[in-house]
Amino acid sequence: MAESDVAASPDLLASEQQVERRSESLHKELGLRDLALTQILFIVGLSWVGAAAKLGPSHVVFWLLAIAFFYVPSAIVVIYLNRLMPLEGGLYQWAKLGFTEAMGFMVAWNLWLFAMTNTSEAGLQLATNVAYALGPRGAWIADNKPAITIASVLVVVLLVYVSTVGLSVGKWVHNGGGAIMLAVFAALILLPFVSVARGTISHYEPLKTAVPVVSLFSLNILGKLGFGALGGFEYVAILAGECRSPARTIGRSVLIAAPAIALMFIFGTSAVLAFIPLDRIDLIAPIPQVLSVGFAPFGIAALIVPIALVLLMLLRISQASVQFTAMSRLPMVAGWDNLLPQWFTKLHPRYKTPVNSILLVGSITLALGLLSLIGVGNQEAFQLLFNAGGIFYALTYVVMFAIPLFGLRDVTPRPPWWLKIAAASGLLMTVLYVSLSVFPIIDVTSTSSFTAKVTTLIVLTNVVGVAIFVLGKRSRVA
Repeated sequence: MAESDVAASPDLLASEQQVERRSESLHKELGLRDLALTQILFIVGLSWVGAAAKLGPSHVVFWLLAIAFFYVPSAIVVIYLNRLMPLEGGLYQWAKLGFTEAMGFMVAWNLWLFAMTNTSEAGLQLATNVAYALGPRGAWIADNKPAITIASVLVVVLLVYVSTVGLSVGKWVHNGGGAIMLAVFAALILLPFVSVARGTISHYEPLKTAVPVVSLFSLNILGKLGFGALGGFEYVAILAGECRSPARTIGRSVLIAAPAIALMFIFGTSAVLAFIPLDRIDLIAPIPQVLSVGFAPFGIAALIVPIALVLLMLLRISQASVQFTAMSRLPMVAGWDNLLPQWFTKLHPRYKTPVNSILLVGSITLALGLLSLIGVGNQEAFQLLFNAGGIFYALTYVVMFAIPLFGLRDVTPRPPWWLKIAAASGLLMTVLYVSLSVFPIIDVTSTSSFTAKVTTLIVLTNVVGVAIFVLGKRSRVA
């Protein structure tokens, strides 16, 4: 264990030491700056300010509730578990060592599915941003499935290349994306103030709020603002074996990134409401929508919009690269534990990256992106992938919050009471998200059909995961 005042069973210590030995062959590329920028890049999703804006002025109250009951608790739990188990594989290792090998595998399986479904949206979002960048003459691209297909192929090929070359290059892609994220949100947040000063909008009160209306819809959004928008602090821990001093630097990166992320979300949502009516908010690309409308009266300043949209495209690819890179490591560490064939553990002779795992993840990601377009519109396709991917990820958080509450039986002293309170709060918010995410927040062809598709996908993919684990265990015994 990483902390000198924490004791564990010999079996637990032996398992950690084995992972640490296998991690020695990995290049240690990531420092505090890289991790802090990656936290901002990964957590601040471009679409969340649009979802929050659907609540109107009461979004401020809901953001504060989400921060108090999920954001802060998740940061507390992640910092504790990472200091205890700073291992390549992150949450997979925490679940395996905190509970059982089976639990660890299913956490890795759902993390893997989350990354692929979420990354498979990148082509759809790229096509939407290109449509905004080209203006009225490019509007056809957003709904053109051949164009979306081409965008999806290009994105996956790029992700496979960057992930194969490794974090010596990938960290600069991620750092650049984090810097772009900060710049884009700075422009988004300042735009309403500039517009008021120039008289293009009459007034702007970024922290104006209203008494929230409690309904199924508002609770659905609250769950999304909690787990959905503010989850992700544990993600970079998957790359702990490729970090310098992971027990210290990952926790410090959380403390640096957290306040900035909270302010970006609250003021970014207010900027959306300053320019876009509630019934016209684009849930796929709300930031390009705001920039297009906000800069339209500025004459030559409108040239900023295409530049900003190009930056957003680069930003989305950088986010996808973080997800893709981390997810390609999970089959590798499962292979270390003999839960998957050793084929997944093969490292590139030069870059020391799991090349076979990367190719498989890329193939499945592309297939998911293309299958989601069959028989539905682009907004519904986005929501289908978005909701399913979010539930996959949320199931792993259910396990993470359960570790301090019910796991770590071989560790002394037991997790403190304040950690258990934080874990219980985060667990309840995550369960809220899972319970309501089977329902769409946009108009779809059929709500019951949408719910059935999401539920069926979650259940069947987890049944497949259980079957793979059982077969892997049997082959190992044999």
